Amino acid sequence: MVGARVNGKLVPIEYVIQNGDQLEIITSQNSKGPSRDWLNIVKSTQAKNKINQWFKNEMKEDNIVRGRDSIERYCKSKGINWSEIGKPEFMEKVMNRYAFKDWDSVLASIGHGGLKEGQVINKMVEEREKKLKREITDEDVLKGIADTGGRSGEATVRKSKSGIVVKGIHDLAVRFSKCCNPVPGDEIVGFVTRGRGVSIHRTDCINIINLPEDERGRMIDAEWQMAEGVSGNEQYSAEIQIYANNRIGMFADISKVFTEKQIDITSMNVRTSKQGKATIIMTFDIHGTEELNRLTDKIRQIEGVLDIERTTG
Repeated sequence: MVGARVNGKLVPIEYVIQNGDQLEIITSQNSKGPSRDWLNIVKSTQAKNKINQWFKNEMKEDNIVRGRDSIERYCKSKGINWSEIGKPEFMEKVMNRYAFKDWDSVLASIGHGGLKEGQVINKMVEEREKKLKREITDEDVLKGIADTGGRSGEATVRKSKSGIVVKGIHDLAVRFSKCCNPVPGDEIVGFVTRGRGVSIHRTDCINIINLPEDERGRMIDAEWQMAEGVSGNEQYSAEIQIYANNRIGMFADISKVFTEKQIDITSMNVRTSKQGKATIIMTFDIHGTEELNRLTDKIRQIEGVLDIERTTG
């Protein structure tokens, strides 16, 4: 648009339209596009968005340059070394955070004012600090394993209050893996995670069996020990899969076994097939493998139960 006529007369662009006015918009192929002053004149949000979009598209290269300059100035004013944070992995975090497909789009957004350079740099600094913290944790833990053969002390299992301990790195947080739910009596192994301490798995866990060769250096010896003065009444989460011929009353019979043994069921998932087979996945709290074995032996005696196995990842 290069001008307008209202009721046959030329009017300035800021003319306010009245009811009954007849409008004629004058356009030209030679027009360079809208002016930024139009943003102060137009009334609708849609019109403002269209004008802004035009500037974004037509001036993207200029905006990229302005965005890059803004980042450089910000880093200099804050004493931040761009070479330390300007890594593809940190750029990707910013792109994901603000839904951009490439880094030039981030720079262009900064250039036209859609994003503040401080938002971008602070996010990248935050991600770099997270990575450094993980690397320091990994380095210290793996060095401890190498120096002591994985037996430098004892670490309390923070998740439980029973005092159950496993051999590992002294004062390092230890947690039970949910993929295989180890309980006292199981053969276990520790795995040094990235920034989350040691994860305890059963030795028959699929995730441990299929561990890539370059990750096996993170495995450490672990075993159950009962701390002094502990009653041993702490309960642990276990999960089993029951394979059975589906019949009326099957679920009631299985639930009755848990009730008789005073074992709390925390979740149950049932899948049935057209062939009349049922797969029942049950999660519950027990004290250890002895109690688990007594439970499964009792369930096996139920009519229609074909097999029982523990989840292994």
